[in-house]
Amino acid sequence: MEKVNNEIKYRNKQSVRRQISFFDKYLSVWVILCIIAGVAIGKFVPVVPNTLSRFEYANVSIPVAVLIWLMIYPMMLKIDFASIVNATKKPKGLAVTTVTNWLIKPFTMYAIAFFFLKVVFAKFIPEALATEYLAGAVLLGAAPCTAMVFVWSYLSDGDPAYTLVQVAVNDLIILFAFTPIVAFLLGISKVIVPYSTLFLSVVLFVVIPFSAGYLSRVLIIKKKGTAYFEGVFLKKFDKITVTGLLLTLIIIFAFQGEIILTNPAHIALIAVPLVIQTFLIFIIAYGWAKAWRLPHNIAAPGAMIGASNFFELAVAVAISLFGLRSGATLATVVGVLVEVPVMLVLVRIANNTRGWFPRVSKT
Repeated sequence: MEKVNNEIKYRNKQSVRRQISFFDKYLSVWVILCIIAGVAIGKFVPVVPNTLSRFEYANVSIPVAVLIWLMIYPMMLKIDFASIVNATKKPKGLAVTTVTNWLIKPFTMYAIAFFFLKVVFAKFIPEALATEYLAGAVLLGAAPCTAMVFVWSYLSDGDPAYTLVQVAVNDLIILFAFTPIVAFLLGISKVIVPYSTLFLSVVLFVVIPFSAGYLSRVLIIKKKGTAYFEGVFLKKFDKITVTGLLLTLIIIFAFQGEIILTNPAHIALIAVPLVIQTFLIFIIAYGWAKAWRLPHNIAAPGAMIGASNFFELAVAVAISLFGLRSGATLATVVGVLVEVPVMLVLVRIANNTRGWFPRVSKT
């Protein structure tokens, strides 16, 4: 048995070594360079973000949506209906995701944000503004990710079918749980949810890429066979996801370049509880998955759904409730800014701890 385990570990190490190219190895460097480039474009070439911002519908940036679609498509190519049916038969991963995202995350976000924004940073942030920042943090905490999690799952070799099911479950829960949770935590009697944003995001980031990926899979396998599809076609998309991620970073930071440069202190203060919350939720879900002996390809994306946020929804609700230039809206924007760099760190942690999990599902 020991010999078999050692052989498995050796093969895993060899597989990881083969996957890490020069481009992947220095991904953190490219991320930093893209952030700097985005901020510089936003500051010195404002015509670029101003032009791109015109292409927006229901608070969803179409250029960013296209890039996210390109990032998600390669993962959707790996999904078939049989794998989706099998995923629904494994309830433990769904339980971890659902409980963490809806019974834990919104309330820990409120507690952590309140502690830092209202207590620790009380000398640096006026009371009224701190309350608005807290509201923005709560909006982020009540909106688990529905799009970018496919990218984090792809980068951590997650099970694409199971990730799709996890996201679908969260999308359904958002419909009836988001409003009462936000209303309860913020003490607001009426929370307006822009359902156009929610439904458009589901269509753009789930329905369209899944349909395109499934049809591509069926047609290509039918025409050229499974060997060609898995050995040749899929490899053509090896760098698409990461390239799309870096271009998305440039656009996001270009949109917010002016805000970053004019509000560096408050942005840094807001980022502290958001980053702590992200790591905490990841640790809770990832640790729970490990305790239940879930396989890594379910544990990693399951933990990242809660750690990541549905920032389009959070930003849209912040604008509708508090106004475009409110502290709540700024806080949700900071959530956008810190998410990608922090989530890439979590992807690396997940990949480096792959050996903690069994190779076969116990669910």
